[in-house]
Amino acid sequence: MTDFRDHYLADMRSQLVKLRSAAERAMAQVSDHDFARLLDEENNSIAITVKHIAGNLRSRCSDFLTSDGEKPDRDRDGEFVVGPSDTRSGLMSQWQAGWDLLDGAVGALSAADVERTVYIRAEPHTVIQALNRHLGHLAYHTGQIVLLAKHWAGSEWRTLTIPRGQSRQFTAAKRDELATRSGG
Repeated sequence: MTDFRDHYLADMRSQLVKLRSAAERAMAQVSDHDFARLLDEENNSIAITVKHIAGNLRSRCSDFLTSDGEKPDRDRDGEFVVGPSDTRSGLMSQWQAGWDLLDGAVGALSAADVERTVYIRAEPHTVIQALNRHLGHLAYHTGQIVLLAKHWAGSEWRTLTIPRGQSRQFTAAKRDELATRSGG
């Protein structure tokens, strides 16, 4: 029998891949101008959100099991300011590096690791709690990225999930696929 912790880790990896993919497919639909564009002065641009996620992942996932997730060299407040040197390609390189750290950290975990204690800002978390915190944080910001990208893309937006009005057809196709796979 497979340990539930293995299932948990496999599902966590799958959910993180889905979030990253959704954010990247959304960002691919906006121009460089819209990538950096603010909805208003109180909201973050896609660029700011990317910079923040990259900084968060670098801090949290470097030495995930052995050092506090809030690294002393992290400038969280600076993650919410995009300067002239923060180009889209540069920010996307940071994004890639952050997600690669997360993939590496989660990919290296074994079932025995999930109950270990890690620290974030000196607060103890089990690995499960820390991963759930990552998932919630990344889902929150992925939603922001998708909302902004959809807003800026307007009528040119290409849906990332089931297109409007096609839920019944999608569900029927999935049921047919399942029936075919199970031989019934």
